[in-house]
Amino acid sequence: MRFANTTLAQLFLEQEGVNPTLAEQRGRTPLTHAAGAGQEGLVKLLLERGDVNPDSPDKDGRTPLSYAASYGREGVVKIFLERGDVDPDSSDNYGKTPLFYAARYGHEGVVKIFLEKGDVNPDSSDEDGRTPLSHAAGSRHESVVKIFLERGDVNRDSSNQDGRTPLSHSAESGREGMVKIFLEREDINPDSSDEDGRTPLLHSVPNGPGRW
Repeated sequence: MRFANTTLAQLFLEQEGVNPTLAEQRGRTPLTHAAGAGQEGLVKLLLERGDVNPDSPDKDGRTPLSYAASYGREGVVKIFLERGDVDPDSSDNYGKTPLFYAARYGHEGVVKIFLEKGDVNPDSSDEDGRTPLSHAAGSRHESVVKIFLERGDVNRDSSNQDGRTPLSHSAESGREGMVKIFLEREDINPDSSDEDGRTPLLHSVPNGPGRW
């Protein structure tokens, strides 16, 4: 959908025999592709139809909004969130919400848009027990980490199923500035250990030899 042409799409949609809800093998519809590509005009065109489900999931359980968030399409995200028939906090088959993807890929503007909504949980966890903050820290997105740390409804020291905290992932990423942000807080344990007994400090140390 990179070269999507809204006028051309309108031509197809005007044809009686064209079904705009048909999905490809992965379950992604024309709306899903348009949302991921940031084609605001085409998204609006498709959403004006009564036969298009704005919240249709693909085979991974991801919605058009999820893809718009993943690629940082702020305009498209706003279009979906203005509707009453779109779940802004829907989770896919892996427990990840649209906010997760925005945080993971460092889309600061999209993260802020979601966090302004009262029906989006900023501290939800995926199937591995990781939160949006954890993903932002592990992906080295310092500006997004700051946004989450400034909130009062986020557990800044939450651990996933392996016992790793956002600080642990931050330490492994090698970003000194981001680690300092965590260490400046009194509500974070700098010595928390995961199921292997490794602390954030150990995760910050380059791997040594496999055998001694």
